[in-house]
Amino acid sequence: MKKLLPTLVAACALALSVTACDKLPGKQAGSFQNTDVTGLDYAKGFSLTDHTGKPRTLADYKGKVVVVFFGYTQCPDVCPTTMAEMAGVMQKLGPQADQVQVLFITLDPERDTQPLLASYVPAFDKRFVGLYGTPEQTAKTAKDFKVFYSKVPGKDPGSYTIDHMAGSYVFDRDGRLRLFIRHGGGADAIVHDIKQLLS
Repeated sequence: MKKLLPTLVAACALALSVTACDKLPGKQAGSFQNTDVTGLDYAKGFSLTDHTGKPRTLADYKGKVVVVFFGYTQCPDVCPTTMAEMAGVMQKLGPQADQVQVLFITLDPERDTQPLLASYVPAFDKRFVGLYGTPEQTAKTAKDFKVFYSKVPGKDPGSYTIDHMAGSYVFDRDGRLRLFIRHGGGADAIVHDIKQLLS
């Protein structure tokens, strides 16, 4: 699995030089444990469909801290562990979890149908939302979020896997991109940072 795109690494490095963002709510110098990407000019939104069949955009979740993860339901490792970790984060947040929205955007619209997403995503936490689009919408959203993904052929046409970036984006209550969470960083660091954004 590809963990980070070179462009994301460069973008994150660039974020360290951004000083105008210090006045944003929930931002204190050095307060985040994950990668602070405040001020970067991408990942502005999406236009997809949720696992209940309702059209959704990032703006629909304004007022909440939003965690966005790209993956696919047949992913053998990174996706289920990330979703399980986020379920643990929600538990650790207690009542504050109701102010957080976790979104799972599938990179496999061919296999991840609405019924499958409706079964898979809320199984981790009933508040989690699965999102899907056409292959064209998926490609556009991934490009807008600078998310790498590539289909890896299997033994037959339906047994392919997908290499993809293993990390999550976090948006503040106003819908501004604030953090990039690396896979495997631990639930406690995520809880710490989300509480900073909720404060």
